[in-house]
Amino acid sequence: MRRTGLVLGLILVLTLTLYQCNSPEEKPEVSDLIWLNHHDTVSYVGMDACSGCHGDVRHTFVHTGMGKSFDHATPGKAFFDWDGSEVIVDPHSGYSYQPYFVDSTLFVLEFRTEGGDTVHKRRQRVDYIIGSGQHTNSHIWNSNGFLYQAPFTYYTQEGRADLPPGFENGNNTRFTRIIGLECMSCHNAMPTEFVLGSNNRFNAVPTGINCERCHGPGELHVAEKLAGNIVDTSQGPDYTIVNPRRLSADLQMELCQRCHLQGNAVLAEGKSFFDFRPGMRLSEVMDVYLPRYDNSEHSFIMASHADRLKLSDCYKAGDGSFNCISCHNPHVSIAETNTLQFNKTCNSCHTSEKSNLCTESELERLKVDDNCVQCHMPSSSSEDIPHVSVHDHWIKVPDAGVEIQIEDQMERTLLALVAINNSQPSNRSKARAFLQQYEQFGGEVSLLDSAWTYIRELEDSAAITELVHLYHLRGTSGLLVQEVERRGPQIVLGQLNQQTYDNRHAWTAYRIGEAYNSVNQADFARMFYRKAVALAPDVLEIRNKLGAVSLKLGDVEEAEKQFKYIIDLNPYLSDANSNYGYVQLIYGDTTIALEYFEYALNLDPDYEPARLNAVSAYYALGRYDEAKRALKPLIEAYPNNQQYLAVWEDINRKE
Repeated sequence: MRRTGLVLGLILVLTLTLYQCNSPEEKPEVSDLIWLNHHDTVSYVGMDACSGCHGDVRHTFVHTGMGKSFDHATPGKAFFDWDGSEVIVDPHSGYSYQPYFVDSTLFVLEFRTEGGDTVHKRRQRVDYIIGSGQHTNSHIWNSNGFLYQAPFTYYTQEGRADLPPGFENGNNTRFTRIIGLECMSCHNAMPTEFVLGSNNRFNAVPTGINCERCHGPGELHVAEKLAGNIVDTSQGPDYTIVNPRRLSADLQMELCQRCHLQGNAVLAEGKSFFDFRPGMRLSEVMDVYLPRYDNSEHSFIMASHADRLKLSDCYKAGDGSFNCISCHNPHVSIAETNTLQFNKTCNSCHTSEKSNLCTESELERLKVDDNCVQCHMPSSSSEDIPHVSVHDHWIKVPDAGVEIQIEDQMERTLLALVAINNSQPSNRSKARAFLQQYEQFGGEVSLLDSAWTYIRELEDSAAITELVHLYHLRGTSGLLVQEVERRGPQIVLGQLNQQTYDNRHAWTAYRIGEAYNSVNQADFARMFYRKAVALAPDVLEIRNKLGAVSLKLGDVEEAEKQFKYIIDLNPYLSDANSNYGYVQLIYGDTTIALEYFEYALNLDPDYEPARLNAVSAYYALGRYDEAKRALKPLIEAYPNNQQYLAVWEDINRKE
């Protein structure tokens, strides 16, 4: 989404023991149970509540990748000694990053140099490290509960510090990439302190994936045990807590693929990322879509383990008996699992009696320590995460002589967008999948054409959110306004009344407000922005738009209220600081206004509205040298901009 910046007219000119394949006698005793902790009144209690009875399991689990997934940014959690000697350079933006510890507190210094001089510095505290360190450590900073990713990552396999995944190749979002509910709900324990009506605000966050991610909320189970109600599980299940070993093999797979099936997740109507419980089918809560390209066989993303495994003959031939826990014990670190244990799983099916043993010579097998995984699940780079290697979970006979490089994936043709966990997704789900694929991952406009195909199959009265999203992504504000006018603005406004964790109705109202704003109907724009803010009060981007359109309507008091709310809640947003300074200019307090403009530029020196406003404020105060210094980057970036050049000449005459 674009940020809204208000610009003062410049000089009045510019305005894991392992398990084998399940034999028949090993199949779970019970599947598809109605587990009592599925009820939404049962709360999460945290891993400490489990330790009293399951301390031995906790002792091993905390050393797994899941157990080490998230923690405070301390030297003990970091896999690299950030002593300030490492500097990460982004050649596209000109920013450099220098992480360093001061005692046990991690900071990162962002700076930019020109001609040997440092022209920008921003120091940001880092609060959390995300990632087990098996592949990466990435970093998160916290502003009053709003979580964002910091612009540096340590890639442990290569021992290399670099920009985070997705920040490369001119896509550096610096300190603004939000860490929302979808991210946190897999990379951490269940984030029950997420603030409804926000994108990325948490009242508190856990420190690592815990027992309840695979066993479900534990409040009922703990209460029953403390009350002395003990169940003899040799006679049957304890229904107060999900034991994944009691689930059917396909439901075990559903549990694993909740987080090991990364892709384009389309939530079912009325569902959120909180709603999945172990023992459910993932499609009850979401459909996960992945693109299929003409060379998909050799192309996969990091967390696509479930998708790739399902392509394997081992999985297909297992008839429900082979899944993730056939090889992985989730309570034991993979680093502590030796080759013999993995091979044991393979050998449980690939026996001499079945004449399907490895055909390689003993000498060739010894070259890889007789490790089945080494050849049949080769380690490879992934599409989405640089500097890492991961085992491809498509178990197959290796292709002789085939070596596909990631660069080879650039030229490819999208064949389909497939719901991996649902063979019959609804038309609404498919429409949203194409919209989200275009918005989140980019691609051809043909994705929007496909979305329109499925939107047309929906009932007209029920398709408003999808239609608005489609028109918004196409940039056809006039058509969007026409559609709302056809239905009646007040009727549409009344239909947008649900406050949900994905803020679907709030974003729909926001997009309608954007459309009205772009066709200069500010009154209607404000009406829909206000609805969006009412539904999502802590999505600060929406508040900023409400403040901007209020100012356009001459309602300075309303604008000031919105901008002040934003910077009080999160002072690190350059657009809100610049806009609040603009209000101070209107009130005639140029000195105070300039403080906000300068602070906004310290946060983001490339934010043009703040720079233009700073030039105007310096000029008004007679500080012409500083006005020229502030304007110079814009002259260099836009040497043919006649308005900027005219202001430059006017400042020179004033000196």
